[in-house]
Amino acid sequence: MTKIRDDRFLMDFGKRVRELRIEKEMSQYQLSYASDIPKSQIVRIEQGEVNTGISSVAAIARALKIEPKDLF
Repeated sequence: MTKIRDDRFLMDFGKRVRELRIEKEMSQYQLSYASDIPKSQIVRIEQGEVNTGISSVAAIARALKIEPKDLF
């Protein structure tokens, strides 16, 4: 069976979210509030623990005022 979850990709995505959040001088709480995603979920995304959905990617991008493609 093929492995669907790509842990390396999830880690890289989480690092990118964190990098951009810090670049924008936002706390995890501020990103959580602006994206309407629970802070605990933001933490898990940044740590590469969850395979986040497309709607969450779009919400994070909007909160960071970037295009979704810039998260990858």
